[in-house]
Amino acid sequence: MRAFAAYCLLALFLDSAIAAGGAIQGTVSDETGGSVLDARVILWRSDQSVVVSTSTSADGRFRFDTVRPGSYSLEVSKSWFSSRRIALSVVEGETTEVWVSLAVQPVTSEVTVTAETSRVASANEVAQQLNVISQSQIEQRFANVLVDVLKEQLGVDVQRTVPVMGGISVRGLLGKNVAVYHDNVRYTTSAQRGGVSTFLNLNDPANLDSVEVLRGPNSAQYSSDSLGGTVHFLSRAAPVGTYTGWHGEFATGHNTVAHGFGGNLLASYSGQRIGLLTNLSGRRANTWRSGGGLDGHAAVTRFLGLPSSVLGDRSTDTAFTQYGGMLHTQWAATPERQVVFHYERSQQDGGKRWDQLLGGDGNLVADLRNLMLDFGYLRYSDFKPGPFDRMAVTLSYNKQREERVNQGGNGNPAGGVTHQYERTEVWGTSFFLAKQRRRHHVLLGGDGYREKEVSPAFTVNPVSGATVFSRPRLPDGARYLLYGLYLQDAWEVLKNGRLRLSGALRFGGASYRSRASNSPLVNGLALWPDDSTSTNEWSGRAGLVVRPIDPLHIHFHYSRGFRAPGMTDLGTLGIQGNGFFEASFADLGGRGATVGDRADDRAVSSGRPAARVRSENSDNYDLGFKIATGRVRVEINGFWMNLQDAMVSQTLILPPGAAGQFLGEQQIIRQLPTGAVFVPAATAPVQIRSNLGSAETYGLEHALEVKLTRSLSFSENLTWLYARDRRSGRAPDIEGGTPPLTSNLRLRWAPSAKRYWGEMYSTLADRQDRLSSLALADRRTGATRSRANIAGFFNNGARVRGLVANAVLVPTGETLAQVQDRVLGSANSAPLFTAIPGYALFGIRGGFQVSERSNVLVDFSNMLDQGHRGVSWGVDGAGRSLAVRYRHSF
Repeated sequence: MRAFAAYCLLALFLDSAIAAGGAIQGTVSDETGGSVLDARVILWRSDQSVVVSTSTSADGRFRFDTVRPGSYSLEVSKSWFSSRRIALSVVEGETTEVWVSLAVQPVTSEVTVTAETSRVASANEVAQQLNVISQSQIEQRFANVLVDVLKEQLGVDVQRTVPVMGGISVRGLLGKNVAVYHDNVRYTTSAQRGGVSTFLNLNDPANLDSVEVLRGPNSAQYSSDSLGGTVHFLSRAAPVGTYTGWHGEFATGHNTVAHGFGGNLLASYSGQRIGLLTNLSGRRANTWRSGGGLDGHAAVTRFLGLPSSVLGDRSTDTAFTQYGGMLHTQWAATPERQVVFHYERSQQDGGKRWDQLLGGDGNLVADLRNLMLDFGYLRYSDFKPGPFDRMAVTLSYNKQREERVNQGGNGNPAGGVTHQYERTEVWGTSFFLAKQRRRHHVLLGGDGYREKEVSPAFTVNPVSGATVFSRPRLPDGARYLLYGLYLQDAWEVLKNGRLRLSGALRFGGASYRSRASNSPLVNGLALWPDDSTSTNEWSGRAGLVVRPIDPLHIHFHYSRGFRAPGMTDLGTLGIQGNGFFEASFADLGGRGATVGDRADDRAVSSGRPAARVRSENSDNYDLGFKIATGRVRVEINGFWMNLQDAMVSQTLILPPGAAGQFLGEQQIIRQLPTGAVFVPAATAPVQIRSNLGSAETYGLEHALEVKLTRSLSFSENLTWLYARDRRSGRAPDIEGGTPPLTSNLRLRWAPSAKRYWGEMYSTLADRQDRLSSLALADRRTGATRSRANIAGFFNNGARVRGLVANAVLVPTGETLAQVQDRVLGSANSAPLFTAIPGYALFGIRGGFQVSERSNVLVDFSNMLDQGHRGVSWGVDGAGRSLAVRYRHSF
């Protein structure tokens, strides 16, 4: 590793000659070979800034002169066709010739701009495996929220906590183990919750040009949290060049699954030296309807054994409103210097945690109030910075706000109502210097992010109206720093491009600090103690791609990832996304706390004392091949990942006599003989974060695309994963769980030179019975319930909602004891589900070009109204739905 770093630094400062530039020319045709007139051609850099644009002539030709040497993405688009992007390189003094064929059916995206900083490359030529989701695919798949666009992806699974909130699982890792970036700026914060991505859906799909998902760790480039992979959102931008003037679009749509409606209005201006794009969007989603009109996790099912249909066929408290806007500008001050400014604001109103209400715990209050996002950056790029080919410096700002209002006790109307406001404010900076020397593309980069938490909290007694300060989830005023430097090299070993090596190395770290002086005093005492820690880590990657014969690419990739403990790992106390109440190590001093051997009420002490968590690391190996011809594309990839010191939640064990003590504002109300303790806010035992010894995951990823005829094509992908705790052999207690064997199939009909296309598609998922103790206790997966839980809901939430009267369950006439016996038999507690059943979903979608500027998309999904759910889903999947979307360009 030291030799690699020394070589990269040397290469950066050698060969200071300034390149004069090259040229690009090409021809655009349709599938029949006919020339395409007035096709828009845009040359993009890797950071989504536009170099130049033009339109094709009558013979389909175009040309760009004096283009600086480097790698670029060439986008070609035209009404009636799907846009096409290809990767190309410009060499000094040479003309690069390209031929682009446009088709009616969307083709597989071929270009990545995020796998290697500052480099545009064909997906076949990079060692790390990835998914590229184009703008047309985003438009086709979007239904309710952003995570919808990640459906049907290889190696990727969508998680739904509630309709308004979800997450992205990459190779079985979720939430805190998947880094999220937006235009090369870190979107993830250390305050994010373990398994639910609260602010992910605040990124509006109408603002995006594409989404890239890197499968597997890439911490050398993307710092902490990139253990399962990295999700990268890339914004839309207005081109500069000869394609000038004002342009825009209006889009609107409706879906029946949530009676949702909304749209966006976009306007852009393109000039010779400036491009400006602004977009306003908004939508309303009403109550959600699951497959068959049933919600398998509903509180009446979990605690009373009744079907959710007693509450109706739609999930109450699932409606929300989302709206926002974006401004993206770029200014070419000179041909070598460019400034990009980006700002967006988004907000969600009316959201609720359905899985804490009648969708799970039966509570009366679980509000997600005023979820807000302010995100922006200013980037300066220089394409002639002394001895280098390129330099970029970025200053970013990211503010994520929410207020959670909760009342526990399974619907106890007298329970305290907690108000927890959180605002995470992040200032960031990043830079890189890039140099191409012979066939080496070397880069030196670095980044740093400073996070500050504002989190006042208080609890209201609904009986007396008294208000008291309470312990927030994260300490108010907590500060977190994340920083690092990295080196990267991509080497075209052979002139004919048949062997390519790449690698990167990072040294980085993190620092956390909270102060008791920032706490209000309650009974003369601070609500949290002083706490601080810091850590430093090395991470890296190395890969090769060899092309022994033209259709075949063989790849190997090794990467070492890391995740530094974040604010949530170090300072959190309170209800988490999975429904567990979690205690903080800093608040347990002197109590003799130990860590349980499981994450449920069957846990006993492992003998390990509760301790501060440390960084987790992973080693990941990928090996596979791709074959791509004009008619067939095949991809097979196998991987193995070893996750060391994984931060997981396990049951907290306290010495006997803990009942009556406090964890924050929550008083321990019950303690099992094993030492596990309970508080009113949660139905499961209190958890504590700890480092698991080691867990391994291995899997197979396969994709196939076949063009059967000029108009008909078939594609499918398959993902299989297996995970185990290397110590016990059981499924590891990592939040999110392991998705089942899943396959997606599509048969597409898109006749050339026609205005329409259609597609039949399906998702097939196998049964998943390897559930961890954490998943079995999670209300979103196993939904464990005990006799005490049943009594809590029977006497509180069910009574308040009119399901219980005169100590009798109205629909069945049973007493509490009879309900407990019917639901649990002779057991004291048991999960509602011990496995996730398999399912098969079928749908039809298609598009019609109404005119040169207008099109309609129609999607009839889950036609059989199949009930289904995934691991850690807090709401069952969408039922039968018809979605219609209309777009008009001007």
